[in-house]
Amino acid sequence: MGIPSELRDMWIANKNTSSQIASPAEEQKMLRSSQCTAEGVRAGFKAAGIGCVTSTGPTLVAVRMIPWAKANLNYTAQALIISAVSVASFFVAADKIILACARKQSLLLEESLKQERCYAGS
Repeated sequence: MGIPSELRDMWIANKNTSSQIASPAEEQKMLRSSQCTAEGVRAGFKAAGIGCVTSTGPTLVAVRMIPWAKANLNYTAQALIISAVSVASFFVAADKIILACARKQSLLLEESLKQERCYAGS
């Protein structure tokens, strides 16, 4: 009925050990990736907060002043409008920042590779 517990435990214990060692370049790449992601999340939350605040006013004013909105937009619809703006602004800002950071890191890597080739050719 499956793998015996002794074999399973031995397989799990050996799974964590690897014969390969990560190079410093891979560690730097992972560090830059996590920095870009953190920067994108920070910018996304900032944009979501701004989007929430700026969409709340017009939504609430429209519900109070416009007859169609007053008749058709209940509290749930108002919350959905405000949260949709927040979510959309989060993803747009985070994606923009992450891609810009990745592009910058790619250009820096390209420049360093060109310098290495230049020194190796001399």
